[in-house]
Amino acid sequence: MSVVYPLLVALLVTGLAAYMRWRLPVYFIALLGALALTWVLGGHVATTLTLLVIGALAAVVLLVAPLRKSIISAPALRIFAKILPPLSETERVALEAGTVGFEGELFSGRPNWDMLFAQPKPELTADEQAFLDGPVEDVCRMTNDWEITHIRADLSPEIWDYIKRNKFFGMIVPKEYGGLSFTALANHKVIQKLASVSSVLSSTVGVPNSLGPAELLMHYGTKEQKDYYLPRLADGREVPCFGLTGPWAGSDATSIPDYGVVTRGEWNGEQVLGVKLTFDKRYITLAPVSTLIGLAFRMYDPDGLLGQTKDIGITLALVPRDTAGVDIGRRHFPLNSPFQNGPIHGREVFVPLSQLIGGPEFAGKGWQMLVECLSIGRSITLPSTASGGAKLAAVVTGSYARIRKQFGLSIGRFEGVEEALGRIAGHAYTISALAEASAAAVTRGELPAVPSTISKYHCTEMARQVGQDAMDIHGGKGIILGPRNYLGRAWQAAPIAITVEGANIMTRTLMIFGQGAILCHPWVLKEMKATQITDPRERLDTFDAALFGHIGMAISNAVRSFWMALTGSRFGAAPGDAYTRRYFRRLNRYSAALALVADSSMSLLGGKLKFKENLSGRLGDVLSHLYIASAVLKRFHDEGTPEADKPLLAWSFHNSCFEIEKAMSNALRNFPVRWAGYLLWILVFPLGRRAQYPSDRLSHKAASLLMTPNESRERMSRGVHTAPHANNPAGRIISYLEAVVLAEPVERKFVKALKNSDIEALDFAAQLDEGVREGWITDEERDLLRALREMTIDTIAVDDFDTEELRSAGYARFAALNSQAAANDSNPMLSSPATDTDIGRNIA
Repeated sequence: MSVVYPLLVALLVTGLAAYMRWRLPVYFIALLGALALTWVLGGHVATTLTLLVIGALAAVVLLVAPLRKSIISAPALRIFAKILPPLSETERVALEAGTVGFEGELFSGRPNWDMLFAQPKPELTADEQAFLDGPVEDVCRMTNDWEITHIRADLSPEIWDYIKRNKFFGMIVPKEYGGLSFTALANHKVIQKLASVSSVLSSTVGVPNSLGPAELLMHYGTKEQKDYYLPRLADGREVPCFGLTGPWAGSDATSIPDYGVVTRGEWNGEQVLGVKLTFDKRYITLAPVSTLIGLAFRMYDPDGLLGQTKDIGITLALVPRDTAGVDIGRRHFPLNSPFQNGPIHGREVFVPLSQLIGGPEFAGKGWQMLVECLSIGRSITLPSTASGGAKLAAVVTGSYARIRKQFGLSIGRFEGVEEALGRIAGHAYTISALAEASAAAVTRGELPAVPSTISKYHCTEMARQVGQDAMDIHGGKGIILGPRNYLGRAWQAAPIAITVEGANIMTRTLMIFGQGAILCHPWVLKEMKATQITDPRERLDTFDAALFGHIGMAISNAVRSFWMALTGSRFGAAPGDAYTRRYFRRLNRYSAALALVADSSMSLLGGKLKFKENLSGRLGDVLSHLYIASAVLKRFHDEGTPEADKPLLAWSFHNSCFEIEKAMSNALRNFPVRWAGYLLWILVFPLGRRAQYPSDRLSHKAASLLMTPNESRERMSRGVHTAPHANNPAGRIISYLEAVVLAEPVERKFVKALKNSDIEALDFAAQLDEGVREGWITDEERDLLRALREMTIDTIAVDDFDTEELRSAGYARFAALNSQAAANDSNPMLSSPATDTDIGRNIA
C-alpha cells in the first residue's frame, strides 16, 4: 500500500475531529485506532509506525495535564502576558459593563442556534398595547410636523401638555414612583410610531426614556434621590437632559475637561460638603427646556476632604436648572429638525455631595454607569426612530409609486424605480427586525454592548439609504417642503441619527469589532483575565484551559470554513424549516470564517490591531451582518414563517451575505501580514466569492409587495401611524392604494377608448361624461375615475408660499441692521453691517 494512505487516514481523522470538535481523548483514540487498522490492512509500515509514534507522543504531552502545562502552557502564558496590549481604564470598564447574548455564538464558528430560538417571542403587555392604541395614536393625530418644524420650531403647547400628562416621559419609570413601568420593547414600539409622524416628537420622548437622569437613578440612585426625582420625572414636573458631550470631548467621552472640586459651600441655607462645578457642554437634547440637568464631570479632591485620592475620576451629578451659576437657554438648530437641543455652561456651580447620582460612594464610577446605560439607550431610541421612518417610507413610497404615472404607466413598473423600491422594502424589513431584536435583548435583562452598537450603526445607515431611495422615487414631491411633504424633514434629519450617540464612523471602525472581538469571543477574555490572577497555580490552570480551548476552536474553524466553502454550505446540521435551513447553514460557514480571521488578526497583530481601523471596520461588518441575518431569521420564525414575507426575507438575507463576503474579501486583500492574508483567502474563499447581491427578480418581488394590498405590506405598516387625516398626508396616500388598484382596469379601458376616439373634449370631466354617453364606461365607473383623479391630485400635489411666509422671524431685525449699515456707508466709522453672529443672536 502506498505511503500516502496512512497520511490520508491521519489527515481525514484529524479533519473530522476538528470539524466535529471532538475532545482530545476521543481524537487520539480515533487517530491511533485508525492508524493501527491501516497497519493491519497492509499500510506502509514505516510511515504508519512513524505516525503512530508521533501520535502517541502528542497524546502523552497533551493529555497528561502536568506535562502539558510545564511544556506548553507555562511558556505560552509568559509570552502572552508580555505581548498582551495594556487595557486602558476606559476599555476595561467598557468590556466589563456589557453582557453577552447570542452574539457570542457568532464568534464560536459553530453557533448554538437553540440559544437563539430559546429567546421568547417579543410581545407587549395589555397595558403597553393599550397605551400604543390610545395615547400614542392620539398624540400622532395631534401632530402637524410642518407646524413643528417650520412655524413653531418646537412642539405645540398642547402636545407638550399631553405627553407630560400621559407620562410619556415616565415610560421606563416603575409604577411605584408614578411611572408606567414599560419594557424596553414597549419603549421601542412607542418611539417607532412617534418617529413615523415627527422626528422632533420621537426625540423629545425618546431622550428622557434612554440615557438620562431617570435611567441612571433607577440603576444607581439613592433611596432619597429615587423617592424625590422619579415621580417628578414621570409626570413631567421635571424635564431632564444629560450633559456629556462638549467641545473637547465627543466620541472620546472619557477626556471630558469639565471638573468639580470638592469643597464646602452653602446649599439651602446650610454649610455642607459638596463640589464646585465648571463645565461647558453642547449638543444637549432638551437642554433649553430642561429643569434637571444630569452632568458628567471629572471630580477632584485636592484638599483630601474625602480621602487620599486627589483625582477621583468621572462622576455624575444632578444639577437643578435654577442653581446659581448655571447658564442655559439658547438653542442649536439641528438640520431643520428643531428638537430642543443646545449648550449648557456653568462656572463654580456648587452642589452638595447628596446630588451625586448614587451618593458619595459612586463618586468616580461615572464612566461605568454611563457605559452600562449607554448600551440600553443606544439599543432603543435611534434604532426605533430609524424603524419608524423606514417602515412609513416603505408603505407610502409603494403607494406613491403605484399612483404616480408617467408615460401612462405607474412609475413603480419602471425597472430603475423598481430596483430602488426593492431596496426600500428589503432594508425596511431588516431595520424593523434588527431594532426589535435589540429592544427585546434589553427587555430580557441584558446589557447588549455589542448588539446595541450594531443596531445603532446599521439601522441609521440603512434608514439613510431608505430615505435617499424614497426621495429619488418621489422626485419633485420629495424636495418641495410644505405641509404636504412627508419625506423632506426626515431626509434632512438623517445625518442627525448618523452622528448622535456615537458618530457612525467611529462606531463601525472602533466599537463593533473592537468590543466584539474580546467581549464575545469564547476564549480571549478568559485568557486575558487569567493573566490577572495572583495565585500562580490557579493562573496557570485557568490559562491552560482557555489556551487549549482556543487552539482547538481555531483549528476547527479553519477546517469548517474551508469545508463549508468547498461544499457551498450544503451539508451539516442546521435549524429552521425546509426553506430557511440553507440560510442557517450559510451562517454557520460565515461564523467559522469570522472566528478564523478574527483569531488570526489578534494573534498576528496583537496590540496593533486596535490601530488597524480599516480591518476592524470590515470584520465588524461581518459580525454585524451575521447578527442582522440571525435577527431577521428569528423574526421570520417568530411570525410563523409567513409565505408572503419570503421575498423580503430572501432580499435581506442575500444582501447580508453579499455584505459579509465583500467585507471579508476586502479585509483579506488588505490584510497587514500579506502571507497570512493569502493563506486565509484559501481557507475562506477556496472557490472565490460566491454571494451575489439580491437579483433583479427578487427586487421585483419585494417591490411588488409594497405596491399591492397584501398581508406582507400590512405587516410592514404595523407599528407606524397610517391613519388618513389632515395632519397626515402620508396616511392619506397609503389609504388610497386599495381604491387605486380597483380603479386601474376601468382607467385602462377608458384611456384605450379615448385614444381610439375622435371626441373633442379636452377637460377630464367632460371626457368622462362623453365616455358615459359613448358607452365606454358606466355612471358608477365615471364616479370611480373621478375619485381616482382626486386621489391622484392629492398624492402628487405640492405646496407654494408667499415670500413673507418663508422668511424667518428674525428677518425684519436682520433687514433693519443692514439698512442701518447702508445708511452709515458715507461714514465708515459708523458703518456696522450685520455679522453672522448678529444674525444668529437676533434670529434666535
